[in-house]
Amino acid sequence: MFMFFYNFLWTPILVLLIPFVAFGRKGRMSERLALRFPKDVPGEGNIWIHALSVGEVVSAISLVNALRTKFPDKDIVFSVTTSKGMAIAREAVASKVKTLVTMPVDAWWCVRRIVNYLKPSVFVLVETDIWPGLIHHLKKRKVRASLVNGRISPRTFRSYRRLSFFVQRMFKPLKWCLMQSDLDAERLLKVGVGAGKVKIVGNIKYDRNWEPMGQAERHDWMNLLGIAPESLVWVAGSTHPGEEKILLEIFEKLLTSFPRLRLILAPRDIGRANEIYILSREMGIETVLRTALLENRVSYDVLVLDTLGELGRIYGIGTVSFVGGSLVPVGGHNLLEPASFGCPVIFGPYTHNFVAMSESLREAGGGWRVEDRQELFNKMEMLLSNPEIRDDMGVRAEQFVRINGGALDRVLPFITG
Repeated sequence: MFMFFYNFLWTPILVLLIPFVAFGRKGRMSERLALRFPKDVPGEGNIWIHALSVGEVVSAISLVNALRTKFPDKDIVFSVTTSKGMAIAREAVASKVKTLVTMPVDAWWCVRRIVNYLKPSVFVLVETDIWPGLIHHLKKRKVRASLVNGRISPRTFRSYRRLSFFVQRMFKPLKWCLMQSDLDAERLLKVGVGAGKVKIVGNIKYDRNWEPMGQAERHDWMNLLGIAPESLVWVAGSTHPGEEKILLEIFEKLLTSFPRLRLILAPRDIGRANEIYILSREMGIETVLRTALLENRVSYDVLVLDTLGELGRIYGIGTVSFVGGSLVPVGGHNLLEPASFGCPVIFGPYTHNFVAMSESLREAGGGWRVEDRQELFNKMEMLLSNPEIRDDMGVRAEQFVRINGGALDRVLPFITG
């Protein structure tokens, strides 16, 4: 009955989208309405992995690699919901999968179209983006569906508790819910999801093939970005509105004591890069956009990244890093990329999307949590002034990443067994 009403609600929406059906056979709208699929048609019984956006795509890279190794004779197909996630997926996984496709909306007609096209035997949902229509249809088609690297944020948990009746039915078709931490599993159990399907396996983000940065690559990046070898580099990644102004004000203060310091600002939404560039220029700071460096070599104090896919390696040239979404109540972002290079990691008080990771990194001595802008300034001043403390913290950060792998080994038997 639940699915009857759910599908019924989608019917008038489909009717409203009929004009797009008629005129939208090209572009993203046609993909979201399951009107257009890639020409590389996958074979029967493949493994389908779905990632919502950038963060989930990054999480799924190690999973794709592991499944290719374990099942070389099976096609792997990969779907993504957002356009930014798709851009990263084209770079990171397109060469490793049979088909890369945009996930359509959860309307019954679109769901049937994509399942008929992909013909999977196994469906793996990475972290989030649970759609009842798709999961229910896969169950009817006897496709084994599991949630991997599951996490439940405080905000999601509050919503789930209010709608527990529907949440229980939404999760029911899933074979397994493989959660990142005890807290994520506990939250799912509290809304009534069956205990038999909820398992704690850890975070597969730790199991990426972390590629260290050698001196030659570091030199190339410094030269490419026009940064002098003797400079100190503060890389602030995945920042959100409200954070950049704080970071720029702190950077201005630090410059008086550390004139060789350079700040690389990478907003989570690169569409905001120009806005941040203007803000920094209005504050009187010499600032340049990354794309401008492709044409002209200019001197600057602040570099704003307006490119996709570079931040992951640029962390490797950092003297110190800050991971955004944590000074404002967003919930933080992945701390492992800077930590994997042995770069000390600073983050703010809001890390509810990465509770276990942030606390474990802090306890390992590879990361520092700051409560406000003053503490961030103090910690930055301390690290920039003390290379011994900085180096020790970097070693601890890198060791933390290396020793916390293994989640993939626990995940694979559930997915394929």
